[in-house]
Amino acid sequence: MLGFITRPPHQLLSLLCTGYRLPQISVLCTQPRPRAMAESSSTSWELPLVAVCQVTSTPNKQENFKTCAELVQEATRLGACLAFLPEAFDFIARNPAETLLLSEPLDGDLLGQYSQLARECGIWLSLGGFHERGQDWEQTQKIYNCHVLLNSKGSVVASYRKTHLCDVEIPGQGPMRESNYTMPGYALEPPVKTPAGKVGLAICYDMRFPELSLKLAQAGAEILTYPSAFGSVTGPAHWEPVSS
Repeated sequence: MLGFITRPPHQLLSLLCTGYRLPQISVLCTQPRPRAMAESSSTSWELPLVAVCQVTSTPNKQENFKTCAELVQEATRLGACLAFLPEAFDFIARNPAETLLLSEPLDGDLLGQYSQLARECGIWLSLGGFHERGQDWEQTQKIYNCHVLLNSKGSVVASYRKTHLCDVEIPGQGPMRESNYTMPGYALEPPVKTPAGKVGLAICYDMRFPELSLKLAQAGAEILTYPSAFGSVTGPAHWEPVSS
């Protein structure tokens, strides 16, 4: 089951859970985990709740943060232990030059705001695709597409740089060349233990390469993540055929 809480103009908070229902919302939880009962020797089953947040990003980073913060705060109120934000949650620029101009390092002000948000809400955050200025920014003048995982104290516990860049020809729209302004990452991150299970980090176009998900699964991942910012053409070309 999949339930949605919508917020105009284009914001979406979905809470996911199997066989569990909250008033006026369907939710889907991750794998049940045993929890010892305080007053008996028996064991109950606790269902970790996660939130999947969708936003329509703009070039305005502070407006995007406000939108994301509202969704994360609502996820916290509903009891989620982990909230997932999409690729390009921080911003979507109008052109590659603006993308480079708006990008920040992981220790910059914007990620600091998301760290504070995680800490204040006491929730883990999966930041699905941050436009990162790496340590090689001065030499390359290119950025990384970075999936950042924050714990409930606001600390960065993992960061994965997208390894498979989206360089494709789109019928009727011309070429898309992510590599023109983005550097590929060269390593996978080991699955991270979270309150919802062991999370494997990937991003968008990575889903076309099954070896990546196989490696993460073999390393113990229980949840595979592919936060994405697909368009009207690339979205159906991936989600429908690849996930079926």
